[in-house]
Amino acid sequence: MSEKELKIKKLKEKFQALLTVFEIEKKKKKIKELEKEIENPDFWKNKEEAIKKTQELASLKKEINEFEELEIELEIAKEESEEFLENLEKKIKEKELTTFLVGKYDKGDAILEISAGAGGRDSEDWVTLLKRMYERYAQKKGFKVEVLYQNLGEPGPEGRIGTKSVTMEIEGEFAFGLLKNEHGVHRLVRISPFSAQDLRHTSFALVSVLPKIPRVEDLEIKIRPEDLKIEFFKASGPGGQYVNKRMTAVRITHLPTKITVTCQSERSQAQNKKKALEILYGRLYQFLKEKQEKELEKIKGGKISPSWGNQIRSYVFHPYKLVKDLRTQVETTEVEKVLDGELDEFIEAEIRLLK
Repeated sequence: MSEKELKIKKLKEKFQALLTVFEIEKKKKKIKELEKEIENPDFWKNKEEAIKKTQELASLKKEINEFEELEIELEIAKEESEEFLENLEKKIKEKELTTFLVGKYDKGDAILEISAGAGGRDSEDWVTLLKRMYERYAQKKGFKVEVLYQNLGEPGPEGRIGTKSVTMEIEGEFAFGLLKNEHGVHRLVRISPFSAQDLRHTSFALVSVLPKIPRVEDLEIKIRPEDLKIEFFKASGPGGQYVNKRMTAVRITHLPTKITVTCQSERSQAQNKKKALEILYGRLYQFLKEKQEKELEKIKGGKISPSWGNQIRSYVFHPYKLVKDLRTQVETTEVEKVLDGELDEFIEAEIRLLK
């Protein structure tokens, strides 16, 4: 048996194991059941329930279709190129990885927030670089990215505009599950582009990753209308100038927790309010999760380190080139590739270690 045939044999074994793990036969039966339900003339009487079931059917069909395509590719792999086989191997590896993503919101969309930390204008520039890195990563995964709010800094040399904070919505299957462990402080070491003396500078930025929770009913917390302070203002761009004459941007404060969120990506107040509420639900979910973890640590007698200043990953440009994750110990000297969205190796190691 040739090396190629051996590789295909192993991939087929992995594929068969995935069919069992993902309960593909059971899901095929579920598709038939849902299709039969939809044929019922009374199906749309309960519109909310009907929408849920049609979405479930679409999701199941998509999953089955992906497995059927993999099966076809495995059958023709012997006649295909080495590049085709490598791509097939990558697809099966990605499927294996999703078996670790079993959290309540892992399969859904993500809200990603990045805030400048210690380091002044260098940190604001660092936020802009991280924003681009996650946008590129999401694009490579086929995810949709939308900037919901961006608080820009002052223009710098060579037209560089830093970012004080940014909130992005990342839509795609398993977006939250894949990105959730990016939550933490990211440290950059480089020769500062803002230093006339070409001095080495260390910058910090905090990345927060929240699940997108579209309905308050999904939260284990009651939100009363009187708990929310809702304000409308004009959306602004670089240098603080207004980009919209109407008061379309929305700021919502949850008074009991003092959590504040902002959205200005849409053209109407109603759309921005809806998006802002989704971010708020995600922030409240994170707040409750961290509160529970702190209570658990008290019971165990442990001590939780503050998240700020406790970097999870360092990106070094000078005096040498290195990106190193301090939790998984994964590292690479290809800093530019990482900042261009090549995060798979880091994210896979996070998921396997921190599952």
